[in-house]
Amino acid sequence: MMNSAMNFKFPFSRLLAAIGAYILLVISVFWIIIRRPPHFSLVRDQMYEIGVLSLPVVAITGFSTGMVLAAQTFFQFSDKGLASATGILVAKAMVVELGPVLTAFMVTGRVGAAMTAELGTMQVTEQIDALRSMAIDPLNYLVAPRFISGITMLPILTVFSAVMGVVGGYAIAVGYYGMSANTYTSSIPLHITSFDLFSGVVKAFVFGIIIITISCYRGIITTGGAAGVGRSTTNSVVICYSIILITNFLLTLGLNSSSDFINEYLHRWF
Repeated sequence: MMNSAMNFKFPFSRLLAAIGAYILLVISVFWIIIRRPPHFSLVRDQMYEIGVLSLPVVAITGFSTGMVLAAQTFFQFSDKGLASATGILVAKAMVVELGPVLTAFMVTGRVGAAMTAELGTMQVTEQIDALRSMAIDPLNYLVAPRFISGITMLPILTVFSAVMGVVGGYAIAVGYYGMSANTYTSSIPLHITSFDLFSGVVKAFVFGIIIITISCYRGIITTGGAAGVGRSTTNSVVICYSIILITNFLLTLGLNSSSDFINEYLHRWF
């Protein structure tokens, strides 16, 4: 009985310690950015790595998702006289839900895993300790530029993904099923509100924080040589995917319940 209780307590205490260390890392990164921002050249390089190099995979993902949504919507709704809603449904889904989530997944797989592997390799080969010995703060040099780039580029990539989704839906609905181009596009500006755009951008911003901080944290705490790097990379991707899905649900509930206040604020300023 005592052994089973100790076995339960030990993993739970390690989980609490890991969560505490992660929160401290996030707070430290925020403080570093406010007090002593990293050099712009470091941020610029990471923006190129995270943003520009992710455009092809984000474009393919958004375009193909939009095509699938349009095909399913037109097929299901055409016999009910609701085929004209195809454009609205594709745009709503891509802007509010699928765009942010799928973009976050693609960036996690392409960028987050690479970050964990790179920082993990630096950790196990003692390169991070070498930075400290040269009076270089690893958080300022390695994590902060990635953090700034991630929270900047994720919303931009999400908007790009949503646009590609609408274009993919247009290609299927108009080019394949023969729907009128005006029927597909005319209702989109009427039903895509500033609240929808705000929701998608906020989700992308939060997902950027999650992806960068978890990936960097898992890389920095890597131990065990090459095998440890592989484990950290796998764990970071799985954790990011899980947290993104849970956070997306919570953000959807929170944003929808605050829609009146948010709409009032948006109408006042935009």
